[in-house]
Amino acid sequence: MSNVESNLEDIQKVAKINAGKNLKYSILTMGCQLNENDSEKLSGMIEKMQYTKTEDLSKADLIVFNTCCVRENAEDKLFGKLGEVKKYKEEKGTIIAIGGCMMQEKHIVEKLKESYPFFDIVFGTHTLHQFPSNLYSILTNNKRIEDILDIDGEIIEGLPIKRDDTVKASVTIMNGCNNFCSYCIVPYVRGRERSRLPKDILLEVNKLAEEGYKEITLLGQNVNSYLRVEKENNVSFEEYEGVNSFATLLRAINKIDGIERIRFVSPHPKDFTQDVIEAIRDCDKVCKLIHLPLQSGSTNMLKLMNRKYSKEQYLDLVKKMKNEIPNVTFSTDIIVGFAGETQEDFEDTLEVVKEVKFEQVYMFIYSRRVGTPGDRMENQVPDEVKHERFEKLKQLVEKQIEERNKQYVGTIQKVLVEGKSKNNDQMLTGRTDSNKVVVLEGPENLIGKIEDLKIVSEHMWYLKGQLK
Repeated sequence: MSNVESNLEDIQKVAKINAGKNLKYSILTMGCQLNENDSEKLSGMIEKMQYTKTEDLSKADLIVFNTCCVRENAEDKLFGKLGEVKKYKEEKGTIIAIGGCMMQEKHIVEKLKESYPFFDIVFGTHTLHQFPSNLYSILTNNKRIEDILDIDGEIIEGLPIKRDDTVKASVTIMNGCNNFCSYCIVPYVRGRERSRLPKDILLEVNKLAEEGYKEITLLGQNVNSYLRVEKENNVSFEEYEGVNSFATLLRAINKIDGIERIRFVSPHPKDFTQDVIEAIRDCDKVCKLIHLPLQSGSTNMLKLMNRKYSKEQYLDLVKKMKNEIPNVTFSTDIIVGFAGETQEDFEDTLEVVKEVKFEQVYMFIYSRRVGTPGDRMENQVPDEVKHERFEKLKQLVEKQIEERNKQYVGTIQKVLVEGKSKNNDQMLTGRTDSNKVVVLEGPENLIGKIEDLKIVSEHMWYLKGQLK
């Protein structure tokens, strides 16, 4: 029996136990878009097992935490939430399941056993598809389960999925990472790079197009190395619609009727080949905002981080893309205060930010991760220095965003209307090609459509638009 067949059989077993009980579940997702995509798969399986979703933890019969381990505050958040839900376990026997990247860290699982022993299920990144089986065991045997594999998991196709959004959808194209940046725990918890087959990806995107989705975000730890490992290791794979690389994948999805926008995260600067640049340039549906993680503007720090490019190579790549892709803009990730970072190194980062003029910058204070080379480095930057540098970077970035936003005022922007504004349900919200949030007044039937809007005012984190 295949993994999917076994999964569906276990779903049916749990659904039979739960039939007619009006059970509810809640899922808390911590971390990146890959985590969010995993949570959609968990939700798909859980709802087929006769649970309905609730945001009220006190009403949930099943609570699932899908964890991230990239930064330390994710651990603090998990432990705080576990303290909060303990009373529900004691009062009504709520099933507590904890999964995701953090569960691949042995010291975290040991801490859970010691300080939060009331959990029912712990599962890792490679055993998500076995969640129905684990839940069935809990319901029938009531014995705590630890389902964690310390190996590279296989890619499982055909899992149910429940998406919260009806306009935008994420599609994972590969799992794992081979880069081993010295600050990052991800390769240790998600394993080595493994690409999905082209046919499986294109069938999923075609189905999303049929269901009315307009924007697709392709996900992976290193999307522009899609199928590279398979080629290097002479692993045979079936080409489909001519797809044998990330560039050809972009071109194939660009041809799918109904899909109007294509985004992708995260690429690696060292793997940005000419064919990918040309695909972005040629494909009218591929958004011209490119997320290009910098991490540091210092060549010295980039070497310590094991990023495999220099400050000059990064800037040359940006220049090349600006020359070849009309209207291209950039977003980035920056880590402040990595081990050994000097004031001169930090000033190099500020220089790159000034030169590139990023559309968006995701800034992080370096957080030590147990098990990474960065954690073992002796020259850690003091916390107060990290925070001082972070504030200086933040001020520069916000000044640039303010200046950039002013350039939008008076222009006509194509905006994909995504839904009602979270802050004001009398307004609609959407995004430009460059991922700027735009709020507007208009009827709800605009949701899911791309509209030409005149930008009439700018604010730090959004623009205001009017229908032409």
